[in-house]
Amino acid sequence: MRLAIHAMRPTANFGLWGNDMEANIAMVRHAESLGYDSVWTAEASGTDAVVPLAWLAASTKTIKLGTAVMQMAARTPTLAAMTAATVDLLSGGRFMLGLGAGGPAVVEGWHCQAYGQPLARTAEYVEVVRKVLARTSAVVHHGEYYDIPYQRDDATGLAHPIRLMFRPKRRKLPIYLAAMGPKNLQLAYQIADGIVPAFYSPWREKEFFEGVDRGTRTVELAPQVSIMMGDNLAACRDRVRGGLAFWIGGMGARGLNFYNRLISRLGFEEVARSVQDLYMSEHRMEAAAAIPDELIDEVALVGPREHVAEQLEVWKESSATTMILMAAEPKALEAVAELVL
Repeated sequence: MRLAIHAMRPTANFGLWGNDMEANIAMVRHAESLGYDSVWTAEASGTDAVVPLAWLAASTKTIKLGTAVMQMAARTPTLAAMTAATVDLLSGGRFMLGLGAGGPAVVEGWHCQAYGQPLARTAEYVEVVRKVLARTSAVVHHGEYYDIPYQRDDATGLAHPIRLMFRPKRRKLPIYLAAMGPKNLQLAYQIADGIVPAFYSPWREKEFFEGVDRGTRTVELAPQVSIMMGDNLAACRDRVRGGLAFWIGGMGARGLNFYNRLISRLGFEEVARSVQDLYMSEHRMEAAAAIPDELIDEVALVGPREHVAEQLEVWKESSATTMILMAAEPKALEAVAELVL
């Protein structure tokens, strides 16, 4: 299992950089020196995923650079391909393109688009990105969501097929998809090179992959894993609860919270329901308290080195090929590297 780091300070929220860029760069350089395989960035409605990653590319030498994830609604697939090819060129071939459909709150509330059918949109998006990067010909794609060149009723009729203006460093970049539900996972195993789940439990792989035909293709699995190390196990668990409560209880609408659905599917149905009810009733501390230790220990790394070592033994035997550590402090980075690498 390879190790990775999410490029955010321990005190930052939602994968955003905050204001201390130098602290982020120092942390990623430290991870690189320890043998970490990759660094990942994210975006919500604050700092975007690409600009910080380009900054890191200039400040590192060997560590791979991934987006976990770029929001598809924020960019046309042709722009996403241009961006990916540009960062890959500037970094000497270290870029990994992680894409996510997002939920209605982001797609409609921030990016001014109809939510539509995310699976169909994702399939088209990835197809166009691959066409642009392959650069075998000008791009032509006439689908439900993307019409290239645009030929619908309000078109001028003056456009012609275009292709990428420069030769990419690599014509086939690794494409990862944010996927947690069975249908999204199935699509990822059909069209992607990797998967980035927000949560994952190596103790419950049967539940996670239930209904998914994983086929014979090699598809990387890179879960995001919060880590909080310290001598007091209970205190470390408590420092993780608030974040879990937000994602399980407050991320998305009551009927469409993908994180809540995943936790329920993993076997924590009552927990998922209770946390959401409490969180949406503005009882956020109670929502955090309703998250059991068992769930925290399965989806996060917490507590003293000995406890984390026990957790990691299960992770090492799991389907996870890369572990993306979230909010990791330097001592935690060092400890996990010693235990895994």
